[in-house]
Formats: sequence, C-alpha cells, structure tokens
Amino acid sequence: MTDRSKEFGRAAAQGEMRPRLDFQEHLAQLEREGLLVRVDRPINKDTELHPLVRWQFLGGMPEDERRAFLFTHVVGSKGWRYDMPVVVGALAASPRIYAIGMGKPVEDIGAAWEHALAHPIAPISVNEAACQEIIMTGAELKRPGGGLAALPVPVSTPGFDSAPYLTATLCITRDPDSRIQNMGTYRAALKATDRLGVRMVARPGGAGGYLHWLKYNERKEKMPIAIVIGCAPVVCFTGPQKLAIDMDEMAVAGGLAGQPIRMVKAVSVDLDVPADAEIVIEGLIDPELLEPEAPFGESNGYVALEAFNMKMQVTAITMKRAPVFVAIISQVTPSESSVIKKVAYEPMFLAHLRDRLEVKGINRVVMHERLTNLRPVIFLQFAPGTPKTEVWRGLYGTANFQAGCGKVVIAVSEDIDPASVDAVLWSLAYRTNPLEDVHIIPFRGNLQGAQYGVRKSDSSLLIDATLKNPMPPLALPAREFMENARVIWDELGLPPLTVNAPWHGYTLGDWSERWDVFAKRAVTGDWEQSGLETLARERKGLKPETPVKSVEKTIDDAKKV
Repeated sequence: MTDRSKEFGRAAAQGEMRPRLDFQEHLAQLEREGLLVRVDRPINKDTELHPLVRWQFLGGMPEDERRAFLFTHVVGSKGWRYDMPVVVGALAASPRIYAIGMGKPVEDIGAAWEHALAHPIAPISVNEAACQEIIMTGAELKRPGGGLAALPVPVSTPGFDSAPYLTATLCITRDPDSRIQNMGTYRAALKATDRLGVRMVARPGGAGGYLHWLKYNERKEKMPIAIVIGCAPVVCFTGPQKLAIDMDEMAVAGGLAGQPIRMVKAVSVDLDVPADAEIVIEGLIDPELLEPEAPFGESNGYVALEAFNMKMQVTAITMKRAPVFVAIISQVTPSESSVIKKVAYEPMFLAHLRDRLEVKGINRVVMHERLTNLRPVIFLQFAPGTPKTEVWRGLYGTANFQAGCGKVVIAVSEDIDPASVDAVLWSLAYRTNPLEDVHIIPFRGNLQGAQYGVRKSDSSLLIDATLKNPMPPLALPAREFMENARVIWDELGLPPLTVNAPWHGYTLGDWSERWDVFAKRAVTGDWEQSGLETLARERKGLKPETPVKSVEKTIDDAKKV
C-alpha cells in the first residue's frame, strides 16, 4: 500500500474521507490538502484564465502536482469585474483531486463505481434549496449585462472558440414517455443574455438528452432542460459516464455518496435539480429550429466546426447567494475532462474483461491519454504465459465493450509498461508479425470527431495518422494567448514548466474568415454580435450536428448558377 493510500485509509477510519455533497465544502477540503491555488490578481476570463490553467497540463508537470485554480478577481475583455469567483480543475485536475471528490483512495474508485451501479440510492425531494436563494427571470434575463452575461463564463480556447462556453455542465432532461430524467455533460455556447446553443451527441446510441429531443421533435413540443453548474463531485462525475439511458444518474450518484442526493423542483420548468448546486440555468429547447453553433475546441484535439445544434431559450437562472462558477479544462488531452474519464473508465474496462468475460491473465488496462483522448487507443497488459486465445478474447472484448472505444487495441506482456508509449512501440517493433498478429474489425461506429471525414463507418486497425486533407485547427489557445499566460504563470511564481509540443493552437487548412471573426469577438467580449448573426441563419428541417458548410455551401453554389 502506498503512503498516500495509508493516509486515505486513516482519514476514512476517522470519518474525514467522505464525498462532500456541497461543492464549496469540497473546495475547502482541496485547500486543506494543499491542492488549490488561489489567484487574487485580475485575470481576464476571455483571454487569460484557461490558458493559464492549461499550462499545468502542457508544461511537463507531474500529474500529482496539478492543482485546482480559484480565481477571485475575474474580469472580462469589456472591462467588467464579476462578483463571482471561477474555479477550474477542482473536479479532476489529477486523479488525487478526483479521489477526494469521491471520498475514496484512487485504487478504490473502480470498485466504488461497480457498487454504485449495482446499488443505486434514489434521490429525495426537498422544498427549499440553496441553489434557489437568488432567482433571475423575465426582464432580468434580457437586460444588457444581465442573464447569462452576468456569469463569468470563460473562453476555453481563445483564438478559435466562437463564444464563451459552459463546460462543466450537467444537462438534465426528462423522457416525456417514461418520465425518467437523464443527465449528461454537454457543451453550451452563450448566444444572447437569455439564449444558449447546446450540442448533444446525435449519432445512434448517442446522448440521452438527444434521444429525448427526438421525442419532443415528433410531438412538436419544447423540451425542458436544466443546466447545472457546480454541485457535489459524485454528481458531477456521473455526467461523463456512459450509463444506460433509463438509469437515473442521481440514483447512481446516491450510490457513490452512500446517501440520497437532495433534489428540488426547478422554478420554471418541470424538472428536478440538485438542491445544493451552485447555479442552475433553466430553459426550453426548440423542437424544430436549430441554430449554427461552434467553432469550439473539442476533447478529440481538434476544433469542432460550425454545425446546426439545439437552441435553448433561458427561462430562469437560479443560484446560491454566494456561488462559485465551475469550469473544466477540456480540448487537447491530457485535461481535466480526460482525467474524469480515465480514472473511472480504466477500472471499468478491466472489470469487464476480468470479471464479466473472465479473460485469464489480464493484469491492466491503460487508455492512452495524451492527444488521443483515451477512447481510440487502448493498451492491455497480460501476465506471462497467458494463452493466445485469452489474449485475443481480451482484444476483441475491449474493442466491442463500448461504442467509440478501441479503434486501436494493443496487447503487451507484463514486462512492458502500458503507460509508456515508447515501450509499447518497442514491443510492436520486435514482438509482432503483422501477417499473423493483426486483425481487423470492420463496420465499427465512428469515434467522436469523425464528422471531419467522409466515412460512414470505422474499423479497429493500425492506422496511418498523417495529415491527408485539410483539418480544423488544433484545439489549444492561439500562440499569443499561451505566451501571455506563460508570462503570468512565471510572475505568479508557479512551478517551472517543461514545454512539450504542441503547446498552442494553429490552423490546418479547414478554417474560414467568418470563424476567425467569431474567435476575435469572443476574446474581445463581443460574442453577442456573433449570436445575432447565427440567429439570423437558423433553419428548420435539419438534424442536430448537421455541418453548416454542407448546407450553406450548397445554397451559395445554387446562387452562382
């Protein structure tokens, strides 16, 4: 047992290690553990905040040295100072921070998830809630600088993003037939003080919220939605998990917490929301009208280009009297987003292979993180003497466990560290005969980001990953913003950085002047002008995630004829 595990064990025995059901109590715990950095100097949320925190993922820092960052003096490019502090990295800047949110040692996280899935605890209803101490509705949502504009929403990828985006979201919707709620983590772009553009995964077997939208689309009824910003970490952690559509994430969160999660009725829509949340944004999603949304830096490492996505009209914003705004670092991995998945997914895959499929000899599952974003590339480590049949059962079992995972799956022996790409490449070079040791699984579903290509399906295979055609920009802040943030980093006396390329974003051919204008407006605080322009381009008859250029290019070509 490691020293850190012993500390966790002692803390658990003394009752100190437990999941915090109030997010600000979780922040206080991180600060006591020395895992939170307070930044009291003015920081521009549009140009400086995310690039500053991103350096700890790009600067060669050991994983365990990453911290949560709490910004207490947040300003915007328009010169406004926000009353609300912003925290980034407080959910999963490192596995250690994630573990504190779970109230478990890192090595026990997998077992905790297995137990919670098998023994969910239904939430309970309350009549009064901290998340509704302040309520904004009506004219307060529409006034200049009010509504969404009053929230210190950062620009995640300055230089490329079209607007500030909500990232650490829990988007709650309800099946109109079964009445079961679903909760997922989806991006949401600020469009106006009372309007958001929401993107939910629309491919087959996609987001629960999207499947709900299809039903509302058939009914021609607006879909209620509540977007939660900041709540108990065990609740936040359920959002990125691929749970069954008919499983209430709040019950799973209760299983993680060991007690029911408190819920309260939303003030303007027919949904239940976590009573102890920091902020809740309520609204209605149009069942037909879709609006252009993005560009926005995605976790697959590229900037997601404009696509028609859901249009959310905000009906209320509720919050605590003194809330903290929560954001996460996503885009190019490693990131907070990838850590949230990695610490839960790896033990989940291992349990699937070892316990459900009973694959003999499987020791470890490692999902490659840097740049590839975990899901495409997975390494399996086997014990010495494992029969070849068991190795292949493990390879096929991994590739077929979850849609979108296992584009490349590599099995190695126990002497190879699957966390070392160099070691895996050495094993590939000297321990494989491609004629015998490579198999292809055809007709796989596309991974996230497949919309940048033209294929309708994918496969599991070794792939030539060189640049074949123009691609969207690399989803890191542009060089000028990273260089400026590096100066601030050094001025704050933060740990020395070891810079590894790539450390800033750059274009790869698929980029337009319009998106450049959007990005420039985002960092100058003029994103509402972009929202007015995309509103004028809304249209019916499309499915969410329809690429804008596939529709508007056709129209432009027709005009030329």
